[in-house]
Amino acid sequence: MNEIGKILIIFGLILTLTGLLLLFFGKIPLIGKLPGDIIVERRNFVFYFPLATSILISVIISLIIYLLSKR
Repeated sequence: MNEIGKILIIFGLILTLTGLLLLFFGKIPLIGKLPGDIIVERRNFVFYFPLATSILISVIISLIIYLLSKR
């Protein structure tokens, strides 16, 4: 149970830091504009699905978790 608490605190800190980055830096270059992100624009409709961005963020988070678990 002690390990789960530590993991939740780390995830909370990561989410907080990400939120602060988005607040203070506005738009981060390339995030949301990678090749592979799907954008469909019609007259009264816009569909946006950041597929490549989601995969990139997933890989980065997986690497962080892997490096933290090696201790």
